[in-house]
Amino acid sequence: MQEDSPVQNENTPDTTTRIEPPQRAGRRNRLVVLAAAALVALGLGGVAVATTGNNRPAPTAVSLDAQSRAEAVSRADRSARESSTLATPSASPTTSPSAASASPTPTKTAAAKAKPKPKKTTKPTPAWVDPMPGASVTSCYGQRWGTLHAGIDLALPSGTPIRAAAAGTVTQAGDASDGYGNSVFIDNGNGYLTHYAHQSRIAVTVGQKVKAGQVIGYEGATGDATGPHLHFEVHQGMWNQIDPAPFMRAHGVDLGC
Repeated sequence: MQEDSPVQNENTPDTTTRIEPPQRAGRRNRLVVLAAAALVALGLGGVAVATTGNNRPAPTAVSLDAQSRAEAVSRADRSARESSTLATPSASPTTSPSAASASPTPTKTAAAKAKPKPKKTTKPTPAWVDPMPGASVTSCYGQRWGTLHAGIDLALPSGTPIRAAAAGTVTQAGDASDGYGNSVFIDNGNGYLTHYAHQSRIAVTVGQKVKAGQVIGYEGATGDATGPHLHFEVHQGMWNQIDPAPFMRAHGVDLGC
C-alpha cells in the first residue's frame, strides 16, 4: 500500500533546512558589514553634531585652562626665569678674546716648569796645578849656603793638604832619606817626575794612579826641615832636578819664583 506524502499547507512553516549557495552567503556578509559601518558613521556624525550644537561647554573648558595657566604664570618665580635666560649665552661655545688669550698661559707655565734645568758644569781641571795653593814661597831653586837647593819651598800651617801637580802614577811613597823625610814621587809621563818632600802624613801608595789636584799627603817638617813646609821638585829623569819655576810657568802655573 503506498503511503500518501503529507500535504504542506501554505500557513505551515517550512522546517526544511535550506543551504544557500556560497556566493549568496558572501554577498550577504558584505552587506551586513557595510550596514554596520554606515550605522557607526551616523553615530559619530550625531556625536559631532551634538558637540557642535552645544557651544557653552567648550569655551568654558578653554577659559578654565587659560585661567589656570595665567595663575601658574603669576605664581612663577620671574627672577629665576630671568637668571636662567641670562645664563644661556654663557653656555655657548664662543669664548671671549681675553679668555682665549689667557688660556695658553697655564700651558706655557707648565711647560716651563717641566723643562729640565741645565746641569751645572764645572770647569775641567787643568793638566798642571799648584801643589799647595795660597802658600808663601820661603826659598826658590838655586844655590843656598854653598849647596844647590834643588826645589821650591812653599809654606802654610802644618797639616795643609798637598796636591798632585799633574796626573800620573806614584812610584815612591815613604822616607826618601838624604834629609827629605816623608816623600812622594809621581811619574807624570814624558820622562818627568814631581817630588813632594817633608810631609807629615802620606795619603797614597806605590802604584796608585792619581789625578791633577788630588790630595797625596799633608804638609809637615819631617827630615831636615826648620819648620813645616813643602819642598817641591821637578825631575827630568830620576834625580835630575830642574828649576820648577819656569817649567810650571810653561804649564800655566806660577809658583812665585
